[in-house]
Amino acid sequence: MNKTPSETTQLIEEIKPLVANASCDVVVCVPYIDLHAALEATKGSNISVGAENCHWEQSGAFTGEISASMLSAIGVNYVIIGHSERRTYFGETDVTVNQRVRAALNEGLTVILCVGEYLEQREQGITAELVAMQVKIALDGVSKEELKRIIIAYEPVWAIGTGKTATAQQANGLILTGQTESTFAKSLRKTIAELYCENCANAITIQYGGSMNAKNADELLSQPDVDGGLIGGASLKAPDFAAIVTAASKS
Repeated sequence: MNKTPSETTQLIEEIKPLVANASCDVVVCVPYIDLHAALEATKGSNISVGAENCHWEQSGAFTGEISASMLSAIGVNYVIIGHSERRTYFGETDVTVNQRVRAALNEGLTVILCVGEYLEQREQGITAELVAMQVKIALDGVSKEELKRIIIAYEPVWAIGTGKTATAQQANGLILTGQTESTFAKSLRKTIAELYCENCANAITIQYGGSMNAKNADELLSQPDVDGGLIGGASLKAPDFAAIVTAASKS
């Protein structure tokens, strides 16, 4: 929940020349009130625009909500669904995440699907099982073809906005399950392979979303199973965001 429309325009204008030569996809996901400004500011650039959430119904008695069809109608291409803040503060559940994913895909949007664990869940060694469950429920009813419009953002909730950034190895997915140490992303890809196919698992984009910033982006994005980043606070300063895009372009 940052930036007025005019501030959004100013920030995007600062970002555009800094990321113009990026060899990775660049997406800005802004509050609903800023979508029009973002769409206007990004015209003719290599930056796409996304929303931060959408409702599962097309219309109806859901005061304050925005539907996927409304987003699609104004030219939005991406939408974040299941962000930890939505789950923590606004009662989002795995079931409603699935409903929102289904609605977004029906409208042709690309979904940035957020999954992740709290600190106590990591300490209990249940990250793999928990995230696998989140993914399986979120993707219920999603076809192999539709999976091409799914990006998975792994966001350890304990590392978001706390300064407790995961180490590069943790971001790559080192988790403890019983006596077995395994790679998170490989575990996640295994879940996708079980649901769909090996090629699907290898093709899906996995982002890291836990306090990635200009200082740690190179190390985090150099990990073999980290394909990109879901950036929070560091996206509010053009030079910092550009540094992360540069790191992503190299990886």
